[in-house]
Amino acid sequence: MAEVIVMPKLGLTMKEGTIGKWFKNEGDQIKEGEVLLEVTTDKLTNEIEATCSGVLRKIIIPAGNATGCLMPIAIIGDADEDISGLVIEQAVSTEPQDTTKDEKDISEKQPNTVKETGRIVAAPAAKKRAKELAIDLVDVMGTGPNGRITLRDVDAYSAKKESVKASPMARKTADTLNVDITNMQQERRIMKADVIDYHTAEHIRTLANPEETRQPMNAMRKTIAKRMHHSWQTSPAVTYDMKVDMTALTSFKNQLKQVQKVTFTDLLVKIAAKTLLEFPLVNASVDGDDIILRNYANVGVAVALEDGLIVPVVKYANVKGLGAISKEIRQLASEAKQNQLSSDALSGGTFTITNLGIFGMNAFSPIINQPEVAILGVNAIEDVLIKYEGEMMVKPMMTLSLSADHRVVDGAVAANFLKRMKTYIECPEVLLL
Repeated sequence: MAEVIVMPKLGLTMKEGTIGKWFKNEGDQIKEGEVLLEVTTDKLTNEIEATCSGVLRKIIIPAGNATGCLMPIAIIGDADEDISGLVIEQAVSTEPQDTTKDEKDISEKQPNTVKETGRIVAAPAAKKRAKELAIDLVDVMGTGPNGRITLRDVDAYSAKKESVKASPMARKTADTLNVDITNMQQERRIMKADVIDYHTAEHIRTLANPEETRQPMNAMRKTIAKRMHHSWQTSPAVTYDMKVDMTALTSFKNQLKQVQKVTFTDLLVKIAAKTLLEFPLVNASVDGDDIILRNYANVGVAVALEDGLIVPVVKYANVKGLGAISKEIRQLASEAKQNQLSSDALSGGTFTITNLGIFGMNAFSPIINQPEVAILGVNAIEDVLIKYEGEMMVKPMMTLSLSADHRVVDGAVAANFLKRMKTYIECPEVLLL
C-alpha cells in the first residue's frame, strides 16, 4: 500500500524544513532505512531515512523548496500501484484533513499541540498503544498519509525514548513537566536537573517567541557592500588617532557668524584641502605599480541617508574660499537627500572626510573610499580636563581618526599630516593667509 512521506519534525521548535537534496529519483527502488533525502533547518542539516520499502513514485516537494513539518513531501508505493488518488489529494491540499468514522481514525483536539493544524490524527491501534505506554501523541511524528500516526510510529518513538540514557527520577520529572526527553541530546546520562533546565529553557523560548526575517539589500546597500569589501581587500589600512584642541577653531567659527554661518565640516574641508597639498602622498591614488600625485584636492564629504551612505565631492577645494565651500557642501547634501546628485558630483574625489561626531563617537576606523589612499574620521568635541601651561583647565578636545593605505602612506607621513592639521585647527587664522 502506498505511503505518504512527510516533512519530519526534528525538534520542538522546528516549524518547517528545506529539502536540500533527494538521494533518489522518481521510479527508483528504495529500502526501509535507506537514506532518502536531506533536510535543512536554520540550525543543521539531517539525512532522513525511508520509513518503508518500495518505489519512489512521486516527489511532491522538489529539492530547494521548504514546507511545514508533517506536510507531505513524497509518495512511496509498489511499482504498479495506482496512486492517482493520493496524488490528487495532495495537490488539492497539503494540510492534514479531518478524519471520519469511515477511515476508522481517531482525531482529538490538543490544547497545547505543536502540530501545524492543531489536530492529531492517529490510527486506533496507535492510540491504544500510546495509552498503554503513557506516550503523549503530540510528541510522535506521524509517517502515514497526511501525517497520520501509525502503530509503528508509536513503537518507534517508544524504543527511541527507552534508548535515551536517563535516571528514573529524570523520566518521572519529564512526564510531570511534559518534556520529551528524546529531544534532549547529551552524551552523559540525563538527570532530573537536566530535565528541569531543559523545561525552563523551552519555557523562556516560548515566552520570547523568537522570529527572524530576511531582508534583501537594496541597490545602494549592495553598492556600499561591494565597495567596502573591495577597499578592505585592496588597502592595507592603518588608523592613526590624534587629539586636537578645538578652542581656537570654535571661537573662529563663532566670529564668522557675523558674516556667514559655517560648520566644523566646512572648516575641516578647507583645512584638509590646504594640508593635502603639503602632503601629496595622502592625496594620491594607486594605479598598478604607479602612484598618482596631484596638485589639487577634491574633498569628498560623506552624507548619511536613510538607506546608506553617499559621498559627494567638493572639487578643487584648495582654490575655493571658505564661503564657497560652505555653500557647496550644503547644496550637495540637499541634493543627496533628495536623490538629485549627478554622477559627476560623486566622482573624482582624492580624499574623504566622514563626520560621526554628531553621533557622539569618540574614535573609529573609517574605511578608505577607493581609489583614494586616505580618509579622515571626525569625532565628537568633548570637554576634557588637561594641564595647559602649568595649570589644570577644561578644554574642548576632539580626536581626528585618519585611515591611510600603508602601500603609499607610511606612519611618519600620516602622523605629520595629522600634526599639520592640528596646527591649522588650533591656529585657524592661517586660513586667511
